Amino acid sequence: MMILITGASHTGKTLLAQRLLERYRYPYLSIDHLKMGLIRSGSTALTPADDEALTQYLWPIVREIVKTAVENRQNLIVEGCYVPADWRKDFDEDYLSSIRFVCLAMTGAYIETHFDEIIRHESEIETRLFAADCSADGLKADNRRYVEAFGRAGERVVLIDDDYESALEKLTDELGET
Repeated sequence: MMILITGASHTGKTLLAQRLLERYRYPYLSIDHLKMGLIRSGSTALTPADDEALTQYLWPIVREIVKTAVENRQNLIVEGCYVPADWRKDFDEDYLSSIRFVCLAMTGAYIETHFDEIIRHESEIETRLFAADCSADGLKADNRRYVEAFGRAGERVVLIDDDYESALEKLTDELGET
């Protein structure tokens, strides 16, 4: 089974992938690790700030990793923000039937109420080596972009509006079911 997790920054994509790994023992690939490997190796002149260009650059690589895992009937979780809203166009039904997808987003009200907590947990799984220019307004705008883009594409967007832990626990249960 392939699990593809995307969403706005600070929504817990990596935390969800880590919980799935711990519970179901499915390995996961962080697209951020791939990004930084390519940037640090000099394989691209892109920087971590080049989000849109990075999606264009990384998605063809990630797409083929997903296809290879499906073809080999391997379980794999791929998580990161560099997934285009129209990702399904790159797969035929044989692949799509093996892929579970979720887009994580937070409501503006949740961000407003829990901003300090969101920032406090931003390095829960991966240590951020530099402080992101993160504000409540920036997070709200980023989350709105994901909700709108993936919603227009007909994708499932899980909106975190109240109890973050319950939402992640429910997804952990649901995504691991075969």
